Amino acid sequence: MERKIGVILSFIGLGTVWLRSFPWLCSLLVGLGLCLVHMGSWKNIHIALHTVKRDLMCLAVIIKVRISMYHHRRNRRTIPALFAQVVTQHPDKPALIYEATGEVWSFRELQERCHAVAHWALAQGWTEGDVVALYMESQPLMAALWLGFAIIGVEAALINYNLRQQSLLHCLSVSGARAMVFGSEMTGAVTEVSSMLQPSMVLFSTGKQEDKDELQVQSLDSLLARSPTHPPPCKIRKELFYIYTSGTTGMPKAAVVVHSRYYRIAAFGFHSFGLRPDDIIYNCLPLYHSAGNIMGLGQCLLFGLTAVIRRKFSASHFWDDCVKHNCTVIQYIGEICRYLLAQPVGKSEARHRVRVAIGNGLRPSVWEEFVKRFRIQRIGEFYGATECNCSLLNIDGKVGACGFNSRILPNFYPIRLVRVQQDSKELLRDSQGLCIPCEPGEPGMLVGHINHTDPLRRFDGYADQDATKKKVARNVFKMGDSAYISGVEGKAGMAAIAQEGNQLDLDAFLIGVQKALPSYAHPVFLRFMPSVDTTGTFKIQKTRLQKEGYKPQNSSEKIYFLNSRAGHYHLESWHKICGFFL
Repeated sequence: MERKIGVILSFIGLGTVWLRSFPWLCSLLVGLGLCLVHMGSWKNIHIALHTVKRDLMCLAVIIKVRISMYHHRRNRRTIPALFAQVVTQHPDKPALIYEATGEVWSFRELQERCHAVAHWALAQGWTEGDVVALYMESQPLMAALWLGFAIIGVEAALINYNLRQQSLLHCLSVSGARAMVFGSEMTGAVTEVSSMLQPSMVLFSTGKQEDKDELQVQSLDSLLARSPTHPPPCKIRKELFYIYTSGTTGMPKAAVVVHSRYYRIAAFGFHSFGLRPDDIIYNCLPLYHSAGNIMGLGQCLLFGLTAVIRRKFSASHFWDDCVKHNCTVIQYIGEICRYLLAQPVGKSEARHRVRVAIGNGLRPSVWEEFVKRFRIQRIGEFYGATECNCSLLNIDGKVGACGFNSRILPNFYPIRLVRVQQDSKELLRDSQGLCIPCEPGEPGMLVGHINHTDPLRRFDGYADQDATKKKVARNVFKMGDSAYISGVEGKAGMAAIAQEGNQLDLDAFLIGVQKALPSYAHPVFLRFMPSVDTTGTFKIQKTRLQKEGYKPQNSSEKIYFLNSRAGHYHLESWHKICGFFL
């Protein structure tokens, strides 16, 4: 009887939400009803009273996105098809503004360039399922390329322009790319690996380039100029493109992005953070990354916002750009907000029209200062990897939070923090073999239940099937199920070097590292040791080194810190760091 009453109260409360009246009564009824249904008693009623408003806001967004995705899948609408609908609504509205040149593409012009790309790709003999790598800094053409490929079922592999040598070759290999389109700014990097490319690899370049003889490269700009702009024959394919993981724990993995995933990420951002079609979004994030390409550019392609694309982030020009282009939405990631706060106060700070900031990685220590100084009305913080099915949204603006896990609607969005072994990060299990949920305030691993029939719950994995299997755990929520495991965040890298004395040429070492690894993978610390611990099979035991971090137990060991401005490893820099934290 108690459960039936709870169900009735839940529906009454939900109906009240849709009528947008009596918000306090709505919260009380829904919280009471859902607690009775899911908990079977009144003892946790305070949970509903404190969280029901937030949870129902999120529930409304999830329902809205689910309904939209259902209709799009039923009508077999791909991302290019949805973009075509946006074009018909406002063909002459600015779609993309390129900050580097001031060039403006309307939605119609962007669509025509996509058609030109599709016809050019067909002329190359590429067919549904073929892969073409894109290796360039952010620019509007990059959007036209992958979107044009998608029209005819060709997949783009969006390669991080920081990658060099073996990392670059790995990305080309794992995607199975038949060709590569690169920006002229990447000529040096392509030249370095040209002799190691597959003989069948075809190269195209865009932008001004002086010497192309060594690479046997074709000019893409001239080819597209001659390509037709009428609609090409369309092909429907589940896969859209590949986005690579950062590679902080190994070589980058090519994550599969399907059309429904692209829509889901962009739609959650649009509906959760109060975006509007008349907004202008400032996108200084790389377009090879899901934050820049999907969460940012997706607002333009799917919801009609104007996107301002900057080639690379610049703290000193950030607010000037926002004022110049009347931007109302900005994107951030990682330390961008801290870099902006470190800038001296400028006139543009008081003149901008930015209303919303969307991103992830905003530290609690700078959150309130950032909002206050730059007068940001709303922070749209989220958490999620490109490939994951357990993204989180901070929908109510709680300072320092990247999202939440509903206590009263746990099964509607089945994600969970579970306990792990602190050293190995292996999932801990109870006597029944299931994962153990974390208590409030307890750190753990975020997991998401996999359901391949549900576009919100599916996990599409990577191009490498072995890598896909490693991200799936069994018997997590219940016996026989499967779940995506999120993994752990990367940290500042340290290289432990077993060497008596200090005979290594640190400058030569750094030059080698810079050639072989992207900047974010460079070891920030170097630790010189007489030897390293190994197992009986000669595997290096890294756990102790990870625990000690930059404070080794053996005080005689030397640690050098990379001074990126000076371009050298310094022993003195490490001493200063230790002095700061002591």
